[in-house]
Amino acid sequence: MLTSPSNALHSTPHFWPIRRSRLLRSRNFPRFHSGGGNFCSLSLLSARSGARRLSVRALAGPDASEDGLAFPNHVSVKIPFGNREILVETGLMGRQASSAVTVTDGETIVYTSVCLADVPSEPSDFLPLYVHYQERFSAVGRTSGGFFKREGRTKDHEVLICRLIDRPLRPTMPKGFYNETQILSWVLSYDGLHAPDALAVTSAGIAVALSEVPNSKAVAAVRVGLIGGEFIVNPTVKEMEESQLDLFLAGTDSAILTIEGYSNFLPEEMLVQAVKVGQDAVQATCTAIEALAKKYGKAKMVDAIRLPPPELYNHVKELAGEELSQALQIKSKIPRRKAISSLEEKVLTILTEKGYVIDEAAFGTTEAQPELLEDEDEDEEVVPEGEVDQGDVHIRPIPRKPIPLLFSEVDVKLVFKEVSSKLLRRRIVEGGKRSDGRTLDGIRPINSRCGLLPRAHGSSLFTRGETQALAVVTLGNNQMAQRIDNLEGSDEYKRFYLQYTFPPSSVGEVGRIGAPGRREIGHGTLAERALETILPSDDDFPYTIRVESTILESNGSSSMASVCGGCLALQDAGVPVKCSVAGIAMGMVWDTEEFGGDGSPLILSDITGAEDASGDMDFKVAGNEDGVTAFQMDIKVGGITLEIMEKALIQAKTGRRHILAEMAKCSPPPTLSLSKYAPLIHIMKVHPSKVYSLIGSGGKKVKSIIEESGVEAIDMQDDGTVKIMANDIASLERAKAIISGLTMVPAVGDIYRNCEIKSMAPYGAFVEIAPGREGLCHVSELSAEWLAKPEDAYNIGDRIDVKLIEVNEKGQLRLSVRALLPESESDKDSQKPPPPTGDSTKSSPRKYVNPSLKDRAATRASGDELVWKKKDVRRSSGGDKPMKSSSSSNEEDRGSLVNGEATIS
Repeated sequence: MLTSPSNALHSTPHFWPIRRSRLLRSRNFPRFHSGGGNFCSLSLLSARSGARRLSVRALAGPDASEDGLAFPNHVSVKIPFGNREILVETGLMGRQASSAVTVTDGETIVYTSVCLADVPSEPSDFLPLYVHYQERFSAVGRTSGGFFKREGRTKDHEVLICRLIDRPLRPTMPKGFYNETQILSWVLSYDGLHAPDALAVTSAGIAVALSEVPNSKAVAAVRVGLIGGEFIVNPTVKEMEESQLDLFLAGTDSAILTIEGYSNFLPEEMLVQAVKVGQDAVQATCTAIEALAKKYGKAKMVDAIRLPPPELYNHVKELAGEELSQALQIKSKIPRRKAISSLEEKVLTILTEKGYVIDEAAFGTTEAQPELLEDEDEDEEVVPEGEVDQGDVHIRPIPRKPIPLLFSEVDVKLVFKEVSSKLLRRRIVEGGKRSDGRTLDGIRPINSRCGLLPRAHGSSLFTRGETQALAVVTLGNNQMAQRIDNLEGSDEYKRFYLQYTFPPSSVGEVGRIGAPGRREIGHGTLAERALETILPSDDDFPYTIRVESTILESNGSSSMASVCGGCLALQDAGVPVKCSVAGIAMGMVWDTEEFGGDGSPLILSDITGAEDASGDMDFKVAGNEDGVTAFQMDIKVGGITLEIMEKALIQAKTGRRHILAEMAKCSPPPTLSLSKYAPLIHIMKVHPSKVYSLIGSGGKKVKSIIEESGVEAIDMQDDGTVKIMANDIASLERAKAIISGLTMVPAVGDIYRNCEIKSMAPYGAFVEIAPGREGLCHVSELSAEWLAKPEDAYNIGDRIDVKLIEVNEKGQLRLSVRALLPESESDKDSQKPPPPTGDSTKSSPRKYVNPSLKDRAATRASGDELVWKKKDVRRSSGGDKPMKSSSSSNEEDRGSLVNGEATIS
């Protein structure tokens, strides 16, 4: 809406689109060019007359003066923000928006703008508020890792912050305000210490307070941590790593609007204390924002509020009162919804027939009427007196302005919904009974069962009334972990995550199936944080865990059903959880005095969908019998007090214990053991210096181990931790043996039993002393007797006992069979050099070993039999005469295998 320089509200109707569109199409509309910086462009913009015309809507004070000052409305103030102050600036950036602010905490800077549509949208029961939050990678001097090198779709954690901004602002907006409102919040700088989420919510609250949006109260937010037994307001990112509590709180100077957080089984009493600390900090910030808005804020668009005529309420009550009360008492959701919908159409038809509702088919839409009224005077032709031809006067059968124009169809539907809500609340206050007959603290019937899906690693079906969740658990290794790209600069991987799905069939409707929406991401994160506290450490249970929660039926608090079903599914998958947890949703009827009550709010346990829509609070609490692990509260009124929240927490604890008792009756119960289809994971430690040798160049060695052993994956860390994942024990044992052999440190004098001869060479045999680890037993060391070649005593595949007699500087092993044989006289004689005969350059006649020696060597080996992989290593012949290979190519191949570290080939 256009405002005058003196902040006075302009009298031009806000819904006239024609002149505004002409103004925006003006040739003098300013544009930025790439030839200079932003500040220079803004200075030039302010100096142009055309720019001054358009800057009226964005500036709260007089236009830029003619002396060249670029930012005459620049305001910079400091306001309290927990235990420190933040810098708030406006009038410097984004001056064409309804309001724009930059908020600085340390070196973290968040920019937030608020813009409004000039024309109101179609009236509905939902405020057209759109929030977009984005963390720019340039804030930390990085670029996106994607192909396009720019920010793409909104990330999950950004969606969560969008919800944190949206939820506390909605209760402060008046009913009947239908102008589309968009809030853009960008992180422009991030120092790694001051988190931008609470700062973004506070920045949005300041921007809305300074804008034309007719909100009722200023909103601010803080984070509260529990560090060393003390509550800290807005702790740094490093301090939060040691915190036992992560509480996010938003509110006004007099009430709490929303809380959300996670804790390590924190008692309800301590949670209330944390909320009190956060509320005090929020009050101080909101007081400063109110003072800032009073001095520099714009006039609010109160004339844009459009409420249904009061007379329409009486008409709807008369036509639908008794029949609507009976429909609200139907216990089943779908029949009740159909009965109410049919009654709504009946009321609309009767009002239309009586002429109270405009027939849009005959007269056009209601939105077209203001435009017709605006142009009515322009279409009249002025005729001089006495020149009117009576034959030119025609009676129009349909007037341009319908008379009477009382109610629109949308107004009737809005009033019908509000009347339904009041009847439901009246029944609760007057009779103490809810639509399904329960008392205020009653819990719906619960049924749970596990093991429905035989091939899944763990599964459960949790049903509470007409809300049903199917939870499925999948176990895997680190490769299944979820990667998170954030501003911290290092990739983060989540070893546990819960994915929540809400199909339209869960409420009996037809709808689009696609990527998860903001509601699904928010509900899934809440259930995930509730279960994360009960999981074992990575050392105790080295699996990556994925929980998939699919809502099959929904009639209230499907996220808390995901907590209950997810806990049972984890137990069915054999995850050693610390304890069982459950979740419950609490509701509230705020103004009971209107319906004959004493004025004190009523707290409802385990609310249904209708009680959520018609009530004033949705407070979700998850935990065990003694403490809370996750919580989230949304308010639809102006806020609640600390006393009401404490009462809701105590009542939620009672309901949570009842649900846990019902979960213990699960039939069939969870198996509490790993499924036979779940992967096996074994962790072993090796010396950190051996990690690279296990990985090999380009990962060739670890890939060969995986291929040879048949395991699924092998993960190695720099500290020497090796994690092996396999589908069966046999392949797991093979991988363990190969890795043990590759990382062993042999010592001279060690004896190795039952070792397999893997290959032969003219100069000796290559013997595998451990999986993947071989040594050379020279032909002279194969027997006490003289051998011409190794095949005279042994064959490939024979098993022998050997002794390590040498490890050279390259790590190559020299083995001996003769060193283990008993020394005899014949052995001594055979070792003496033969006497010279004739030509001294010729060697003595050679003796051939008895063929029975092969059998003795084959039967002498003992010990457990293992399946190993071949590795050939070449060694010199020591002190004996060098022996020439019959095939030079074979010798060259073996020479290429010498690498100083025996490995899998």
